[in-house]
Amino acid sequence: MDDGLATILIVDDSPENLAVLSELLQTEYRVRAATSGKKALRVVKTAHKPDLILLDVMMPEMDGYEVFARLRADPETRDIPVIFVTAMDSTEAEIRGLDVGAVDYIAKPIVPPILRARVHTQLELKQARDWLKNQNDYLEIELARRMSENLLIQDVTIHALAHLAEIRDPETGNHLRRTQGYVRALAEQLSDHPRFADFLTPHAIELLVKSAPLHDIGKVGIPDHILLKPGPLTPEEWEIMKTHAKLGRDAIEQAERDVERALEFLTMAKDIAHYHHERWDGTGYPEGLAGDDIPIAARLMALADVFDAIISQRVYKPPLSFEESYAIIVAGRGTHFDPDVVDAFVARFDEFQRVATRYGETETAASNRLPSFGDAATAK
Repeated sequence: MDDGLATILIVDDSPENLAVLSELLQTEYRVRAATSGKKALRVVKTAHKPDLILLDVMMPEMDGYEVFARLRADPETRDIPVIFVTAMDSTEAEIRGLDVGAVDYIAKPIVPPILRARVHTQLELKQARDWLKNQNDYLEIELARRMSENLLIQDVTIHALAHLAEIRDPETGNHLRRTQGYVRALAEQLSDHPRFADFLTPHAIELLVKSAPLHDIGKVGIPDHILLKPGPLTPEEWEIMKTHAKLGRDAIEQAERDVERALEFLTMAKDIAHYHHERWDGTGYPEGLAGDDIPIAARLMALADVFDAIISQRVYKPPLSFEESYAIIVAGRGTHFDPDVVDAFVARFDEFQRVATRYGETETAASNRLPSFGDAATAK
């Protein structure tokens, strides 16, 4: 049972010195003894690891400096404070002892009040260091917990906002989860590609996946008679529908102005919302951007969004099979989509199918199965 006493290890090859030091300290501390450096290194590994070591310098086989060096080399013992106790009563010897890292240096013959005072001081300092370390450990754990909690709140908020758009378009269902999965697959595939590696760092990929659900947030601003229309839109209605990209960008931009500092995921979410309907050949909307002028995040989202729309049931169309959807995406290489993004889609198509099936709607799942493509999977 722990009696609350500090443990002191005395290391000295002289039994007489051990007896004297033990007698001076045992009334206030738990005292352990070792008659050699080798024994001391064994003792520190047993129960009641010492809080302080009184270490003789002049010992046979292994002197105090070597014992000290081994203590410092071991992660389990490197933080135990050591006081050198020695008959080498010279300034040079004291300086050497302090230079190697001892917390104090006491010369023999021992003066009992000085010994007790210095031992007491070093134990108080150790207690303070331990307390600070425990506080730092606690603060690190608490900081990690709060950061995790904040990230969770952030994720929940993002999905809540994104679902506002989906509530008004009930046929999209698990669209958010599927597109997140597609975007992650594309980003990971392209993360070591020369054109994308600088942007698609692990951190950026996480931000991209986090931001993806906000791509259609602007749909909350589209009137129901257009958003929910079961048939084809008129040219005038289509122009209104296309404004959801700018509406989404503007909403996120307003959110940015309401916070004290820029948030990376909002910056990426803004690019995704605004530009995910742009096309590689410049025929998309709302800005008609082409090629590398389209932000990378939006290029990945464009392919993910189109693929999911093709395989999904809509009031105006049935879902297409994975094989038909694959052919449509590949046909858009270099016109609708960045060619390298399409190549990434081809490389990760099996993963696209798994994501689609895992988070599929009843209609989608019923009309799709995982086919074996053979040579088609390598088409460009």
